[in-house]
Amino acid sequence: MTLAIVLTAGGPAGSASGVDGPLAERLAEQCRKAGATEVRRVADLDELAAVAATATGPVLVTGADLVAHTAVLRHLLTSPVGPTVALVLSDPPGHGRTTVREERGQVVADELGGEPTGTFGGALRVGTADLPALVAAAREVAAGVVTVGAAAPAGGQRASSALDRLFADLTARGTLTFAHRVRLLVAHRVADATERSGAEAEVAAVDEDRAELRLSVKERDDFFTTYFVSTWSPYVTKVSARLGLTPTVVTMISILFAVAAAVLFGVGDRPALVLGGVLLYLGFVLDCVDGQLARYTRNFSAWGGWLDTMADRAKEYVVYAGLGYGATAAGHRYGWALAIAAMTLQTVRHMTDTWYGALHDEAARRPKTTGGGGGIGDRLNAASNRVQSDTGSLSYWLKRTVVFPIGERWALIAIAVALFNPLVALVAVLVWGTLAFTYTGALRTLRARWMRVGVLDTVDTSLHRDDGPLARRLPTPRWRRPLESGVFAAAGMAGLLVLALLGGEAVPRWVPLAALVWLLPAAGMARVPHGGALDWLVPAALRAAEYLFAIAVGVVGGVPAWVIFGYVFVLTLHHYDLTARLEKRQVAPPLHDFTLGWEGRSLVLALAAIAGIAEIGMVTLGAYLLVFFVASVALAWVVLPARAARVTAGPVGAGGGAPG
Repeated sequence: MTLAIVLTAGGPAGSASGVDGPLAERLAEQCRKAGATEVRRVADLDELAAVAATATGPVLVTGADLVAHTAVLRHLLTSPVGPTVALVLSDPPGHGRTTVREERGQVVADELGGEPTGTFGGALRVGTADLPALVAAAREVAAGVVTVGAAAPAGGQRASSALDRLFADLTARGTLTFAHRVRLLVAHRVADATERSGAEAEVAAVDEDRAELRLSVKERDDFFTTYFVSTWSPYVTKVSARLGLTPTVVTMISILFAVAAAVLFGVGDRPALVLGGVLLYLGFVLDCVDGQLARYTRNFSAWGGWLDTMADRAKEYVVYAGLGYGATAAGHRYGWALAIAAMTLQTVRHMTDTWYGALHDEAARRPKTTGGGGGIGDRLNAASNRVQSDTGSLSYWLKRTVVFPIGERWALIAIAVALFNPLVALVAVLVWGTLAFTYTGALRTLRARWMRVGVLDTVDTSLHRDDGPLARRLPTPRWRRPLESGVFAAAGMAGLLVLALLGGEAVPRWVPLAALVWLLPAAGMARVPHGGALDWLVPAALRAAEYLFAIAVGVVGGVPAWVIFGYVFVLTLHHYDLTARLEKRQVAPPLHDFTLGWEGRSLVLALAAIAGIAEIGMVTLGAYLLVFFVASVALAWVVLPARAARVTAGPVGAGGGAPG
């Protein structure tokens, strides 16, 4: 249930202007059309606080001076970026309206420094968890109490709009608020009848549905996606909407295309390779369409976001499997090895992407004085911002392309396979991926040292590291440096893999157990604070250490390469499940404690290698993890939500009915 509240008093123009009365009625009707299940008009902040205090779901709050497309309110109401989202306009400040500064899409407090980037648009959606802060802010502002640090309106005077004062106080309380920008559609706050007439004329001049279809395409995307997919994918999106397809259905179809492409890559003859390249491209188009369809129909869900993330990675790695099989079938000895290397590299890259993004989000909420005060990191940060703002320039596209995003990866695979063979495609992916990893890793390290912001000290460190029971019970080493321990663990496992590749099955069986001892100091860092500027690299380092150790055990134990690929693939599913939930602000997987942790899984493989049953151990452990992965997915997205719905509904006949 979503409640919409239209605040009719405290507007800059007053009801005499004709802004608060008829416009408030129209806004209330627009809120209903936007999806609000209940709409209330309130006269002051005390009444707003009383109404919001009874809400059991998100609350949409809007002032009576907003002229906008209904789609603007619908987009705000359904925005998936965060629980609390505020409308931000590019209109010049005036009439006592609150200025806003954004960092990475977040509304940040004025005391953090920086120039305003817009003005508050007179509407915000407040998430359920933030409702107590909304109620407290409304009551205090109504009583004349202003929270220290509340943003001041343009001109330095106290905002004359009650909603502006409420918004300023809410953000000053530390409520994490995301900015929602209006693009292609129209939204203006009006102060008198003349401004209202002009804004209404602008609204009437825009075809709302056509604008929404264009808005379904990401504002900024990668080069290949922008020019070779998004130029025609909106037509597919429109047809999909008319057919009643959901984003989940489109995602499933894209998975089928990718699997079919992988099978054709494994066949190996030229017609199959060309057809596989075409199917891979079409599958990527559908991969873009599912997101566009979600934005066009406003059909967002935590399940859909999780599924999209998991499907993207699973499809890509299934394609790597097809390439590895095809290269091996064509007589190339290292086909599967290249596929394993490509999957490992890409997963470790994605882990650094996840935590570097979290680092940036955290840095946006910190005062700028915590930075390094200049230096190469500062200059790199400024240069990056300049390039990103120069949309469409050569430097802009080079920066977006050099990092080897998914569109470019799929395009490279499709072209290389169609023109050459699976081996060339795998080598090309590895070479470009390695260069991209080196480039992004070096620049991010320099920028992170400049930001000097820890990120893993604000979260459940053990969960993000994927520690198991053994790591949580190990004594903490005197050398309390998580990053160095993680890097040393990964480097040691890289050395073990080299030794395994050189010696093969001639390497003594006890070597994996000795290598496991090398990993223990990194496991013992589970309870050490991860507040260093570069500790965001720790999860990726541990992922690399675990994957390299598993691969080395497989080589020493004579495990078939395709079995090693399958085991690492299951590991990547587990880790992407974990990070996808954390990125979507979901709780940990329900059965996470049963996955043993990275150190526990490594111990099982080491013992299997010593016993001479490395293949049996790897297959058994992989099957065990896959069973718990599937069970965890079923619990998280089917069983537990259904149980929660039954509890919320209560026994039949226990009351209820439509609200009055």
